[in-house]
Amino acid sequence: MNPCHVRRPLAAALCALVALTAAGCGDPGGPQSAAAAVPTTSGYPLTFDNCGTKVTFQRPPQRVLILNGTSVAEVESFIMLGLDKSVLANAQSYGVSDDPSMIGRIKALPTGGLTMNKNFDVPAEQVLKLKPDLVVSTWSGGFDAKNGFATREQLAAAGITSLVNPVNCAMGKPEATEEEKRAYRNQSINSSLEFIALLGRVFDVEDRALDLIGKLRARVEAVRARVAGRPAKKVLIAYPGMAMMNANGLPAVMTGGIYDDVIKAAGGVNAFAGQSSDTTRTLNTEQLATAQVDVLVVGQFTPDERPEAEAAKLFAAYPHWAASKSRTYAVVSDGVYLGPLNAVAVEKLSKVVHPGD
Repeated sequence: MNPCHVRRPLAAALCALVALTAAGCGDPGGPQSAAAAVPTTSGYPLTFDNCGTKVTFQRPPQRVLILNGTSVAEVESFIMLGLDKSVLANAQSYGVSDDPSMIGRIKALPTGGLTMNKNFDVPAEQVLKLKPDLVVSTWSGGFDAKNGFATREQLAAAGITSLVNPVNCAMGKPEATEEEKRAYRNQSINSSLEFIALLGRVFDVEDRALDLIGKLRARVEAVRARVAGRPAKKVLIAYPGMAMMNANGLPAVMTGGIYDDVIKAAGGVNAFAGQSSDTTRTLNTEQLATAQVDVLVVGQFTPDERPEAEAAKLFAAYPHWAASKSRTYAVVSDGVYLGPLNAVAVEKLSKVVHPGD
């Protein structure tokens, strides 16, 4: 059973978020480079293939609708690139962030008075009524008519361009190509940078995008250099506030994709590395109790959660963990997801995985 079939509304929304980043880990310096997702032509009109759909930009978009998709990767990328004024309406939010300033900056964006349907995104009629010149979705499923969303064909007929974060082309696209499936499976920190590069090209701010990518990459590489040669400690990422995603009521344990890549960059290895993306739903108490955990990472999902108290509960429940004996833990929120804050999470984790090295 797919965890996304859980019927409770919040669980379904959470499931979509986790599915976006629960694929296999990729090498951020490998062939899945930012250039792979970015059109190489220059000037306007700019035409390229996006998840099998031909898109054309006559000029930089000025009225952008960012769909929800239970993601913050796209809206945070817009903000960090200084593209705030191009946002007509934003449906993405999280409430906590590894960059505290991000919370207020996202809240400051217009919402266009939009409301979500039962599938946690903006229904077709509202999108078409708003008349944006670009609609951005974190996944192909954001344009699925079966969920009440406007299709890419409907938008094009109305003169509206659509854009999917390229690393998630395969998600919600039954006819995805092998290349798209591979990109989805191999998500890494570099996948976050690819989207920044794509926005830089679409909005004609390439120099700004390259500068941001360079700074973010440099922060990650500085950590990699600091922890190089150190023993890789076993790291467990657990979100107690997402326990509704687990069939046994346990904290949602994250493995694969960007989760593994962030941990690796910080000098660790995921305690459940090599497990399938279904681990989040199927993990049981015995598996958690027998896991080797040197460092606990508590994921914060909502502002009212108390990560310190949640860490204490987990230490008490699993006293045999090395992390429980040493009381070693870190707290993250959105920095381990697809998005521009991976460098922040890598820095946070490295200080606990290899303190003082």
